[in-house]
Amino acid sequence: MAGVITQYGVLPYRIDGEGRVEILLITSKERRRWVVPKGNPIPFLLNYESAAREAFEEAGVEGRIAPLPIASFRYEKRRRSGDAAAIVNLHPLLVTREAADWPERAERERRWFSPEEAAAAVEEAELSVIILSFGAGKDTGYPRTSLIVMGVNRFSWGYRMLRFVRAIMPREDRFFDLFERHAQILVAGADALIGLFEGGEGIAESCKRIHAHEKAADAVTRDVLVAVRRSFITPFDRSAITALTSSMDDAIDEMWQTAKAITLYEVDDFAPQMREMAALAGEAARKVAEAVPLLRNIGRNHARLHELTEAIVGLEGQADERYDAGLKVLFESHAKDRAMAFFVGREVYIHLEKVLDRFEDVADEIEGIVIDHA
Repeated sequence: MAGVITQYGVLPYRIDGEGRVEILLITSKERRRWVVPKGNPIPFLLNYESAAREAFEEAGVEGRIAPLPIASFRYEKRRRSGDAAAIVNLHPLLVTREAADWPERAERERRWFSPEEAAAAVEEAELSVIILSFGAGKDTGYPRTSLIVMGVNRFSWGYRMLRFVRAIMPREDRFFDLFERHAQILVAGADALIGLFEGGEGIAESCKRIHAHEKAADAVTRDVLVAVRRSFITPFDRSAITALTSSMDDAIDEMWQTAKAITLYEVDDFAPQMREMAALAGEAARKVAEAVPLLRNIGRNHARLHELTEAIVGLEGQADERYDAGLKVLFESHAKDRAMAFFVGREVYIHLEKVLDRFEDVADEIEGIVIDHA
């Protein structure tokens, strides 16, 4: 597979008369399996607007949508040109209207499920976990009162005017969309890195996933650099924009370098300190994913942004401790009688440490933007 497709979807839900959550699923066009509404980014629309548009076109539902995703999941998208990996960023949608007719009504079936039934109906394991967590009330930090009312009737005059205005006006928010997409790729890459260090038969698949995420991040970086050149108005200094996206790209690049080293040296057994460092990278990625959307309003969010950047720096410090402890154990175990095993293990540790160093660079770039604009 040449790369990863980034898509945006919704998790449609409602609350019944007894306060229980119900989840809406639809059938796919070809295989008739149960899925959530999702699709590719739509030009001139923000990420959550694209997701809301797909909800109406595929399921005929409208409602209040969270502007930020609660989670993402991966699946294999079947295309005539060959299967491709896709990552779907999922936005909760509180359904307030179900249309009697909608664009894809003839091609799909829609049905309400309990969270347990919906989790069992979908094929994707990650999506199943998301649905169960949401049904159990773990759908947060997006309080339902913060959801945005989003009507997406594509035939309305208002929608056509919205597209026209977005087409002729500078798109500052486009940068934030790209940053958020980049951050979600970091999370997916870090999750694959964690899976890699679990060892076993999943090593090769985890390496493939990291490579796919690295290529997807490269595509986002190119989009940012092109947007910087073409935009008259940017949300903050152009050098800060390029530095932030480059630092995020460097983080996923180092994950890929780690995977390549493991593949090259055929490493299949990992020390506890290595697994702990990979887990710290996952924590750092999630803090970046939380911090990046907050840059849309630095004045209001500067305190939380500072907390998050400090936390990322702290995670890098913890990784340094694991690095030192791991090298000591490695030396004591192999340096005298198995020098090659020592050098290979040290190489893996060095790459892991660089992953956390790059996350610290991301934190520094975010902190610099906060200082300049708070």
